[in-house]
Amino acid sequence: MSLVSVSSTLEQGFETPRRYLAAAAILIGVLMASLDSSIVNIALPSIASALQVDSASSIWITNGYQVASAATMLICASLGTRIGERRFYTAGMVLFTLSSLGCSLSPTFGVLVAMRVLQGGSYAVMISVGLGLYRVIFPPGSLGTIFGLNALVFAVGTAIGPALGGLIISYLSWPWLFYINIPLGGLAVVCAFISLGGDTEKEKGFDWRGAISSAAALGLMVIAVDQIGRWDNRTLIFCAVASVVLFAIFLKAQISSRNPLLPLDIFRSRQYSFAVLSSVSMFVAQGMALVGLPFVLQHTYHYSVLESAYIFTPWPVAVAFCAPLAGRLSNRFNPTQISTVGVMVFCLGLGSLALLPEAATVGDFLWRVAVCGIGYGFFLPPNNKEMFSNVAANRTVTASGVLSTARTAGQSIGAALVAMIIALLNGLTGHAGAQFAVYVFGVACAISAISSLASTLRLHR
Repeated sequence: MSLVSVSSTLEQGFETPRRYLAAAAILIGVLMASLDSSIVNIALPSIASALQVDSASSIWITNGYQVASAATMLICASLGTRIGERRFYTAGMVLFTLSSLGCSLSPTFGVLVAMRVLQGGSYAVMISVGLGLYRVIFPPGSLGTIFGLNALVFAVGTAIGPALGGLIISYLSWPWLFYINIPLGGLAVVCAFISLGGDTEKEKGFDWRGAISSAAALGLMVIAVDQIGRWDNRTLIFCAVASVVLFAIFLKAQISSRNPLLPLDIFRSRQYSFAVLSSVSMFVAQGMALVGLPFVLQHTYHYSVLESAYIFTPWPVAVAFCAPLAGRLSNRFNPTQISTVGVMVFCLGLGSLALLPEAATVGDFLWRVAVCGIGYGFFLPPNNKEMFSNVAANRTVTASGVLSTARTAGQSIGAALVAMIIALLNGLTGHAGAQFAVYVFGVACAISAISSLASTLRLHR
C-alpha cells in the first residue's frame, strides 16, 4: 500500500456500513472490558467461599488481571505495529473470550487466577490498539463523536457492572460472571472478521530489552501500590526502588534501540505531551474518587451499600450524557478548550466533596457527584481526540498504548493513595474518622488541579 493510499484511508475512513461494523467490534470490546473490571469485585467474597480460600488471597483474582494488563500494555502496542493492529485486535478479542470461558470452568483458585492473568493480557492486546483503530475507521471530522461514544459505553459498563454482578451472584453462580462474555465476544469477533480487513505495511524488529524492563517496572509498580497496607514497608520500598531502576533501564534502552518499544519522538509534540500529562493526573484523581467515595459513604456517613450505589449513580449518568455531547462539540470547536473546561469542572466537583458538611444529606452528595461526572465526561473525548490528532499516523498504535497505560497506572496509583491515607489516619487517630473525606477528596482535587494546569498550557501554542 502506497503512502498516498494510507493517507487517503486516514482522511476518509471506512465506507458504510463497514465503518459501523468495525466500530461495533471495538465498542463491544470496550463494554466487555469495563464490565469485567467492575463486575468481579462485588463477587470476591462469594468466589472465595466457593473455592475455599481466604479473603486476602481472593484479591489476586482482581490483582492478577490488573498487573498483567498494566505490565503488558506497552508491549502489546509495540507488537500491534509489528503484527498488524487489525489482526492483533481480533486475536486479542478471541483470546479474551476464550480466557473468559477458562475462568468460568476453573476448578480451583490457582487455575482461576491463571485464567485472570491471561484475561488481563488479552485485555491489553485489545485496548492497546483498539483506540488507535478509530483513526483508521473514521475520518478526522468524526473522531470526537466516536470518542464520546466510546466514553459512554465505558461508563455504562462500569455503572451496571456491580449491579449485574450482584444479580448474578444472587440468582446464579460466580462462573456466570464470565460466561456472559462469551456471546458478546463471539459477536465482536464476527464483526471484526467481516469489517476490519487485513494489514499491509508493518514495522520491523522488536525491542526485547525494553519489553522486559518495562513489563517488570510496570508490574512491580502496580503490585507495590496494590499491596500498601498488606505488605511490610521494607518489601514495598524494595519494589518501588526496583521499579524506578527498571524504568531508568527502559528509558536508556529506548534512546539506544533501533526499534524502540516506546518511540520517544512521539513526545516532541507539545500538545500530545501535555494531553498525556493531563490524562495521567486525571486518572489518578478519578481513581482516588472512585475508591474513596464508597468508604466515605459507608464508613463516615453510615449509608448502606444500596444507598451508596444510588448516591454514586449521578456520576456515570452524567458521563453518559456529557461524553457524547463533548465528542460532537470537539468536531466543531477547539477540543483543547472543551477538555480544559471539563477538567476544571471536575476539579471543582472534587473540591466540593472535600468541603462536605458534617451532617451531609443525600442531596449534598448527589449534586457534587454529578458535577464530577459532568467534568469527567466533558474532559475525556476531546482530550483523546487531541492526543490522536497530534501524533503521526505511524505512531497511532503507540499513542493508544500510552493512553491505556496512563489509565491503568493512574487508577492504580489513585487507589494506592486512598490506602495510604487510610493507613495514615488510622496510625494517627486509630480510625479514619470524619477527616477522611477532606484528605481523600482534597488530595484528589489538588492532583486534578495539575491536570487543569497541563490542559491550560496546551491553549498557548
